[in-house]
Amino acid sequence: MRPAQKSDWLPHPENYCWIFVDLQDARMQSREGLLKYILESLKMEVPIPCDLDRFMDVVSDNLHSPTVILLDEISVGLQRCPELDDGFWECLRSLATNGTEGNLAFVLATPESPMEMARNTGHSSPFFNIFGYTAYLEALTEIEARQLIASSPIPFTDEDIEWILTQSRCWPLLLQILCRERLFNLEEGENDDNWREEGLRQMKSFTHLLDS
Repeated sequence: MRPAQKSDWLPHPENYCWIFVDLQDARMQSREGLLKYILESLKMEVPIPCDLDRFMDVVSDNLHSPTVILLDEISVGLQRCPELDDGFWECLRSLATNGTEGNLAFVLATPESPMEMARNTGHSSPFFNIFGYTAYLEALTEIEARQLIASSPIPFTDEDIEWILTQSRCWPLLLQILCRERLFNLEEGENDDNWREEGLRQMKSFTHLLDS
């Protein structure tokens, strides 16, 4: 973390277990693969077979500390993973609301509300109506963007910084792409502007952010 960056969001954060699940990962797209990954991350015994009933028994009997499962690219799971059906999501909801004494929570990263996303993909599980708070991530302020750029292990020139700010419009993802390309360029000892062309090429898939 950067100096003076806020870090006291949670009391006793060292007590929390965080599990990151990227549903673009093919290993996470089967029911058994995802359940085994969660249990292994919790350092719990993986039952054989690792089905929903046994998974719920293991977690409800052994989860005694606050745990947050971060689900990224959940739209992929809903659109392309038939094993992650309504029954699967209903079991996760039951664990979070009734089976773990409040020790289990979920955070979703989605381009739309969980309820709309579920409805648009033909899902009706009540799992998607337990999310009472939505944080909308927007572009950084210029001050925040400059602080992020300044965290580079090799300082950038003022000209490079201004170019990065202009091209990214302070969107975090675009900032990081351009900073990465500039840093790679500096680490290789190159002083040309090829990194800018490559950075713009890497940004192409995300330029819809510039229209937000």
